[in-house]
Amino acid sequence: MAAPVSGRCAFFVEKKNRFCKMIVGRGKMFCGEHATMEEGESSSSGRRIVCPLDPKHTVSEDKLDKHLKKCNSRDKDKPVYYVENVNAGPADGDEPVQQVSLSEQSRTEVESLLDKLRTAVRGLQCDVEDSVLSHPVLQEELSNPKNGSSAHKHLKQQSSILGHLEQLGLLGGGRCFVEFGAGRGKLSHWIHEALKTREDLQLLLVERCSTRFKVDGKHRDAGAEFERLQVDIQHLDLSKVPLLRQKKLPLVGVGKHLCGAATDLTLRCLLETPGLREETEPPPKRPKTSDLAAEPDPGPASDPGADPGPVLSPVLGLAVALCCHHCCVWHHYVGQEFFRQRGLGAVEFSAFCRMSSWATCGLRPSNQDHPPQNLTNQRRDDEEHEAAEETDAASSFLSAGEREQLGRLCKLLIDSGRLHFLRSKGFNGKLTRYVGAQVTLENVLLTAVPCATSCATVPS
Repeated sequence: MAAPVSGRCAFFVEKKNRFCKMIVGRGKMFCGEHATMEEGESSSSGRRIVCPLDPKHTVSEDKLDKHLKKCNSRDKDKPVYYVENVNAGPADGDEPVQQVSLSEQSRTEVESLLDKLRTAVRGLQCDVEDSVLSHPVLQEELSNPKNGSSAHKHLKQQSSILGHLEQLGLLGGGRCFVEFGAGRGKLSHWIHEALKTREDLQLLLVERCSTRFKVDGKHRDAGAEFERLQVDIQHLDLSKVPLLRQKKLPLVGVGKHLCGAATDLTLRCLLETPGLREETEPPPKRPKTSDLAAEPDPGPASDPGADPGPVLSPVLGLAVALCCHHCCVWHHYVGQEFFRQRGLGAVEFSAFCRMSSWATCGLRPSNQDHPPQNLTNQRRDDEEHEAAEETDAASSFLSAGEREQLGRLCKLLIDSGRLHFLRSKGFNGKLTRYVGAQVTLENVLLTAVPCATSCATVPS
């Protein structure tokens, strides 16, 4: 066993098979976390206990009160735009669905579900078109030989998304781009690069996790209009964001690989927030002077410090890349009414979500010849796929190709419910394969614009 590095903690972490790398104090062998290992460290002042806010770390018992005031796991004040479960969907009438693995269902049960799937997708008029576009602002970076294979794939996706935004007339100044699930913010970066000469451009990045190496941080010195909100989309009320209340810019929603339910939360956030409206709604008429004179005195003037009410910002459209249908949740799903119209409910939805993974991670003979890969990463900068259940009943009577085709039907059905929701909100939606399968298997882009400005066909 190698000796600990000089100046570093001498505690051996068995789980990581190495010594702790924390720096120690002068004359000490162990860091603060492992100080109880120090010889003679038995007094109450040196005794460490588990932090009551987060059991993943410890704290000196005599310094507990001071630690609780600055612990990163302490409850923090919620921002003004945080409204708990504002985009979660209706809670009334929901019953908990018992999650049953496909491997626990018999062949008869699986065949029954597949029959329901084939019946539900019959007659759907929402073919997914192939349309791989690009934008000139990324051409130089795409040609840069320093970019590896992974970076090149992400650049292709970002370039095509910008191309679709431009084709829909959404890529322009005088608006705010809201990137949901922003991660490091690379999509917003390229939108800014494409529009940096335009006036009145705002980029709002929404991400629930603290993220390292954020790209938007590089634009601060340039005075670019970037703002980041660290909040779950489920609890974000856009009409209460101070920046949007002040500027009242029209909104364009964007996202690259919005995992599962995050897509549904995003659609609710944009189209069900009470303070937002579509651009097609005419502005209120200005009353005539004679009418104002005839009206009774309204009384004392309102408090100038009072809340002026929800901001009215038009939603010009959206473009989000879909993925991870297996992570969808019935409670958040925006297409519940679409499913009910086809005699389906939460149980079938849960099963179809699981089957959707067959489209990207179907049973393939080559899986047994190579070591398994990490397919559960949910970060925005990686491709997110779920390993298929290789022991379910379907594997005994369906080929890999049949499973892949059925998985795509599940995805299509789930996305059709989203298109139905968009139409109910006055938007025309469209599904497009925006990059090739060799770039990513999750290659479907959902776009939408108000009905008055589009001729796209949306299924009933």
